[in-house]
Amino acid sequence: MSRIGKQPIPVPADIQVDIKGQNISVSGKKGNLEREILPELEVSMKDQEIIVNNRDNSKRTNAFRGMTRSLINNMVVGVNEGFKKTLIVEGVGYKVNVSGKTLTLNVGYSNPVEFAIPEGIQINVDGNNKIIVESIDKELLGLTSAKIREIRKPEPYKGKGIRYDDEHIVRKVGKAGAAA
Repeated sequence: MSRIGKQPIPVPADIQVDIKGQNISVSGKKGNLEREILPELEVSMKDQEIIVNNRDNSKRTNAFRGMTRSLINNMVVGVNEGFKKTLIVEGVGYKVNVSGKTLTLNVGYSNPVEFAIPEGIQINVDGNNKIIVESIDKELLGLTSAKIREIRKPEPYKGKGIRYDDEHIVRKVGKAGAAA
């Protein structure tokens, strides 16, 4: 039995949930999200709570029940509050700018890197080295943040690169002088 999947999802009063077969649509003050779920699962709404049930008792269906419950919960939280990730750009001369739908990163390459901001993502720059990525879709937020980090991953010697705000970079000891 899935411990996560059997928990009901509380729905705030100002959120509308529309369940049509295998399609779920969640609307709130921040926007609208839709998702299609597996045919092995059944989603129902009862007393301002969403309940995810299995249609059969296979191990695979049980695993997807917990994942589907988490995805629907992320939809409800996203349209109500939204999600945010912060990235830090570290390095001498490294800086970041946003203009329109383009994020420009000067991170040690010979030319600046242009990153096209996807639809549904808002990016703000705080100072020259802090990127704040916001979205109602947690999946898209994580993917976009990972793509931005991929442009210049943090290196282990000086810690230069793009890292998450809560990420700890394990530093390596540099080359020591040889005693002869």
